[in-house]
Amino acid sequence: MTITKETFPWLKSYPEGIPFEINPDKYSSVIDLIDEGFTKFASNSAYANMGKELTFSELDIMSRNFAAYLQSLGLVAGDRIAIQMPNCLQYPVVLFGALRAGLVIVNTNPLYTPREMKHQFVDSGAKAIIIVENFAFHLDKILHETSIKHVITTQLGDLLGFPKKYIVNFVVKSVKKMVPPFQLNGRVTFGDALSQGASLSYTRPELKSSDLAFIQYTGGTTGVSKGAMLSHRNIVANLLANEEWQGILTKNVEDDKVVVVAALPLYHIYALTVNALTALRTGVMNLLITNPRDLDAFIKDLKKYPPHVFTGVNTLYNGLLNHPKIGEVDFSKLIITSAGGMALQSTVAKRWKELTGNLPAEGYGLSETSPVLTSNPLVGDNRVGTIGIPWPSTEIKILKEDNTWASFGEAGEICAFGPQVMMGYYNRPEETANVTFIDPADGRSWFKTGDIGMEDADGYFKIVDRKKDMILVSGFNVFPNEIEDVVGQCPGVLEVACIGVPDPKSTEVVKIFVVKKDPALTEETIRAFCKENLTPYKCPKQIEFRDELPKTNVGKILRRELRDK
Repeated sequence: MTITKETFPWLKSYPEGIPFEINPDKYSSVIDLIDEGFTKFASNSAYANMGKELTFSELDIMSRNFAAYLQSLGLVAGDRIAIQMPNCLQYPVVLFGALRAGLVIVNTNPLYTPREMKHQFVDSGAKAIIIVENFAFHLDKILHETSIKHVITTQLGDLLGFPKKYIVNFVVKSVKKMVPPFQLNGRVTFGDALSQGASLSYTRPELKSSDLAFIQYTGGTTGVSKGAMLSHRNIVANLLANEEWQGILTKNVEDDKVVVVAALPLYHIYALTVNALTALRTGVMNLLITNPRDLDAFIKDLKKYPPHVFTGVNTLYNGLLNHPKIGEVDFSKLIITSAGGMALQSTVAKRWKELTGNLPAEGYGLSETSPVLTSNPLVGDNRVGTIGIPWPSTEIKILKEDNTWASFGEAGEICAFGPQVMMGYYNRPEETANVTFIDPADGRSWFKTGDIGMEDADGYFKIVDRKKDMILVSGFNVFPNEIEDVVGQCPGVLEVACIGVPDPKSTEVVKIFVVKKDPALTEETIRAFCKENLTPYKCPKQIEFRDELPKTNVGKILRRELRDK
């Protein structure tokens, strides 16, 4: 369908100069885009971390060497490789190297427990992994239960140069004791992989735009996470749209170095596309923040590199605003503040505008949509409290419960159509079908987001509720079924129900209701069990013991009643 001002009311608010549509077939694969970006911006700084900068030319050489090494292992286009590390200079080297080898990236949260890691690695069929040593002890426990044959380990300071590399690695391992002992017999270090790759030949794979680029895991309604299959075309579409959306301002920057703050982890789809991949088209420098919770170090980085673009979530901005030294940061160059992942609070938006002169533009997206679907305009009418208007080549509609499209002001499920929408869930056709709506009028297939929203007469969209029981913790999705499944395995638990409760800092926190099988069961026992089996943000912050849980006449637990009480 052709997008015109006559057919879509949101176009009346569309920023002048941004095309209504982009060409998702501009590149046959992300590799084409990588090669172009590395050549065009060779002398530009691409990434900075802990005071060390890496140019696009250096990234080109190292990622090519890493790709050659991966190919020498016998890995071929389409094989899966897991990446498990926080924001550090090794991440883009590994990311672009694996893509150049034609591999499919399986991004993995470094904080995952062995149980969570095992599910993701087994489900995806990953054959190789590169992991930061801080978390390698977890891999030790489950490696033999996976199909992973090649393990590459790295230390946080490996690319920081002499002498900082050795100082950082020594402090992390020997002073702060942040690297628990592990074995991983047969592993190869990141440095050895790069040096070996430098003497090997690299063969550029021939890929199609429909080929798989990422399996990006997201929460599962059945209690386990599921992998959203994102093609090269999906990724190209979203980053080209982002280039147009941000380019309306960044193209006018005359500074030699455009600094984009990358505080959100690159393994998260938001930063992956908006930060890491978009830089290939714009030549900007991503300032990698390894630990955004260390606000003292974060602010030191911001003082050294005054930002032009800032991508983050509400909790991040709120934390910075409440730091006593935030006023020492020079925000005079800041032209874009992007907020996603969770609701942007109006008070935070107002305070950020007062501090920086820049009003955050809230957007909306999901792992399944590569990720961005909508955003408030960066020039024009930025309406705090809404998720803005659709991006180029993107259509958003509101689906009512009777499977008809809603009118303005009517609530319903947010549905999306566009080239960034995933191919489906990996090996889960039923779950894919559950999030698909075929419009009987024209046969088009729409993605059902599970979020309840509405559209106003000007074409701005707003989220009003969630259809699913999903809990949103600081921008991360938590699904009650998974929590209930884990807690239910804790000795002494008879029944458990999980809900999200409001929290001023993280939007929501996890709360569980437990019926005891063993009267001696304590909160401490449950918390220790959860810490062993769940990522920290999934662990219950509130635990309430009940004699019984509300149920339907067929025995289904009524979470809604627990929420209402």
